[in-house]
Amino acid sequence: MSFRKVAVLGLGKVGHLAAELLVESGFEVTGVDARKVDAPFPTRSVDLQDQAAIADLLKGQEAVLSCLPFHLNIGVSTVAHALGLHYFDLTEDVPTTKHIRELAKTSKGLMAPQCGLAPGFVGIVGAHLAEQFDKVRSIRLRVGALPQNPTGLLGYAFNWSPEGVVNEYLNDCEVIEEGVLKNVSAMEWLETIYIDGMQLEAFTTSGGLGTMCETYADKIENLDYKTMRYPGHVKLMNFFFHELLMRENRAEAGRILTNAKPPVDEDVVYVHVAAEGMQNGQLRRKEFVRSYYPIEIGGKMRTAIAWTTSASVVGVIEMVHGGHLPQQGFLKQESIPLEPYLKTRTGNYYNIGHRSRHA
Repeated sequence: MSFRKVAVLGLGKVGHLAAELLVESGFEVTGVDARKVDAPFPTRSVDLQDQAAIADLLKGQEAVLSCLPFHLNIGVSTVAHALGLHYFDLTEDVPTTKHIRELAKTSKGLMAPQCGLAPGFVGIVGAHLAEQFDKVRSIRLRVGALPQNPTGLLGYAFNWSPEGVVNEYLNDCEVIEEGVLKNVSAMEWLETIYIDGMQLEAFTTSGGLGTMCETYADKIENLDYKTMRYPGHVKLMNFFFHELLMRENRAEAGRILTNAKPPVDEDVVYVHVAAEGMQNGQLRRKEFVRSYYPIEIGGKMRTAIAWTTSASVVGVIEMVHGGHLPQQGFLKQESIPLEPYLKTRTGNYYNIGHRSRHA
């Protein structure tokens, strides 16, 4: 079912830009936030924890994109399901996604969580690489959203939701190891990666695989997702969360870290996706390695994390609108074909937004 009216809930950097990109792509957008927001599209101010108020607001809409903190998405998705709307979000939270999968069994519209950068775009890329093999043995997904010019021992800036970062650093991580589906601890399996000559460390974090473990169970030997940071970061975060016991107070941990390392405008998003397998009887490796930097959209410079996340979900919405993806049920990110996705108006930013650090 073709649709035009999209409500965007949560008008932070990512939500505001996603709404602008949707307007650019011809959608009728209503932006929604708890506070009053100036925007080049109609906005409403609503208590986003009030399901009745959200339901009232969403009447007459055809789709909803939630750019809210993950803990609000259970309520929003439940309302969207009851109204028969298409539903999209950016969550990396596993219990939230399980709730949405249950809703999708009886949904009139498409339920599409996890449409961000990771989970989301990197899963699309990973599946695309895997398809090129006769038999796949491993898929490794790595993403790092970082300051270009790090300072201090942590070498980090909280350009992403502190709730989301704390969540992924502490929750267990689904992996497939030697053909066995299992959960492992976050901030483990440390490895070194180089991108454009930049040394990074990568370690397990929660949620980045989305539904891929289920999709590739019994089909692949190894599948995992790791976050990339500058060297030394994970040792300090293990000290902070485990030795200082900040894991026992996640909200306070997020407040302390954001106060110490506020957002920066000059950021970079590193993506390193690799798959290995048999191709024409030979063992081969395919890689997708990119460095995404801030770019200008709509006359303003946008941070790398804002535009990569916003473009990721808007590209999916464009494909659903164009009839290139299912119109009902649950959407797995790894079922989205990469090449048509990169040809959408918004997905094309992934073609033009990357460059070498030395360029």
